[in-house]
Amino acid sequence: MGSYYIPRDLGGETRIFLIFSVKSLISTAIGAFVGLIFYMIFAMMGIGTAGVITMAVFAVLGFAAGTFKIPTIAGLPFTKKVGGEPISEIVIRYVKFRANRKIYAYTKEEQK
Repeated sequence: MGSYYIPRDLGGETRIFLIFSVKSLISTAIGAFVGLIFYMIFAMMGIGTAGVITMAVFAVLGFAAGTFKIPTIAGLPFTKKVGGEPISEIVIRYVKFRANRKIYAYTKEEQK
């Protein structure tokens, strides 16, 4: 007999430090690194406090991008298409689309 993988609900087992998933921890670290660059610039100018605040803001933005999902709002047509998807995936798709520089047009025959 072979062995089979049985999927199970991991619940909170993939969480690090209670609020961080792996994805949100990585995006927070990336945001903090970007903020660290600004901190170094502000520290050279003698306003280190503003640099620490900027670094914290970028870390929170990174956490939000890695954790939160876009809500589906009936009044906004944009959210009907991307509602429920994580913000980080939307940003990655947008960057890939802008880098491609092609124009895509969808017709009703293609949408099934």
